Amino acid sequence: MPRILITTDYLRPGDEVDRRLRSHGHTTVHSPLVGRRDPEQLVAALDGIDAALVANEPLTADVLSRATRLRAVVRTGVGYDSIDVAAAGRLGITVSNLPGINANAVAEYTLGLLLAAARGLVRSATGVAAGNWPREDGHELRGSTLGLLGYGAAARAVVPLARAFGMRVLCTTGVPENERTDPFVRFVELPELLAESDYVSLHTALTERTRSLLDACAFRLMKPTAVLINTARGALVDEQALADAVRTGQIAGAALDVVSEEPLSTGSPLRGVEGIVVYSHLAGQTAEARAATGLEGAAEVIAALAGHPRFAVNAHLLPSTSAGAKTN
Repeated sequence: MPRILITTDYLRPGDEVDRRLRSHGHTTVHSPLVGRRDPEQLVAALDGIDAALVANEPLTADVLSRATRLRAVVRTGVGYDSIDVAAAGRLGITVSNLPGINANAVAEYTLGLLLAAARGLVRSATGVAAGNWPREDGHELRGSTLGLLGYGAAARAVVPLARAFGMRVLCTTGVPENERTDPFVRFVELPELLAESDYVSLHTALTERTRSLLDACAFRLMKPTAVLINTARGALVDEQALADAVRTGQIAGAALDVVSEEPLSTGSPLRGVEGIVVYSHLAGQTAEARAATGLEGAAEVIAALAGHPRFAVNAHLLPSTSAGAKTN
């Protein structure tokens, strides 16, 4: 009877996901990730586990090599940069994500951050809570330019919402030209996007090429009135350079749902910088998205253990003997 480790914190024993896995003859083991987990604790949690339904667990090559029964890992989300997919491939472990599963939730949240930044909502609420009554002017989104870095499912879902507010949309992406089908998006290179955008929103994957993509040089290209929005991955941004850029007025501010170290460390350069607001990684956290993610994740675990993963991101790295056929 395959044993499934579940670390995603909103999945619970006895819920629909748990029942779905058990109905297929699997045993579930819940060990929710809250904060950070020591690698040795993760190794212990993976002992005797055949598949894992995980949050942002750091599944390094060392951790994976010591999980001797593990055949499949499924991320309850889109990003999988916390997993060493190459090492998993060498070990015959499939790694799957759930592409597009929370795109609508992320898109709506992105517009929420845009509105909050444009109208200074956090500053206003904080001022009222402190006993003041701030009445500073905000800005309308209508007529402004939104620059999207990335053109995946979430970025594409942002486009009609931004257009409904009367925004012009630019995009920088590595997506092939034949897939750039939206007539309401102008595709440009990164320097032009940074120079023209009033709001720059990140929706790209974290790779070695995109790590610290938004650095001091990038901020120098942006308007002094521009705001950075990040709902993708914290490490896309050089956080010290961002703090310096906002503090010196090089750009107006930032709304960050993700940071390079979560929860935000006490020594982060982002702390105490007026104009930078950090949220607690909530973009995909809606009841609707969670329900869909959990069930789709369970379906992918079942498929992967049967040797037929639908969304394996490392299929090209697996040995000729599939992970589904791996024996221990």
